[in-house]
Amino acid sequence: MLFGVFAVHSPDLCPMNNKNSRKIFLEIQGKIKATQKKFHITKVLGFYMSVLEHEWIIILDAKNAHDIEQMCIHVGISTTSTVKIVPINDIQKAMKNMRSI
Repeated sequence: MLFGVFAVHSPDLCPMNNKNSRKIFLEIQGKIKATQKKFHITKVLGFYMSVLEHEWIIILDAKNAHDIEQMCIHVGISTTSTVKIVPINDIQKAMKNMRSI
């Protein structure tokens, strides 16, 4: 199942401006990779940043949102950001479902 993880932080906690946040951020990708199996993350499909919006967007293929929540706590994402976990679909799958209605 695909999920979008939207993590928003305030400008004062931005890794570009805050030394502690920068340290956490620089370790996040490695921590996600190291704990993928533990939190049933099948694949990280993308990890994007919008610097001026102070938002990270991570696209994951995972078993469920509860495991992603625990992963966000464990790797430190929730230390500096408010996190929203949203189930998403590939556009082709959504179009196929629409055609079958």
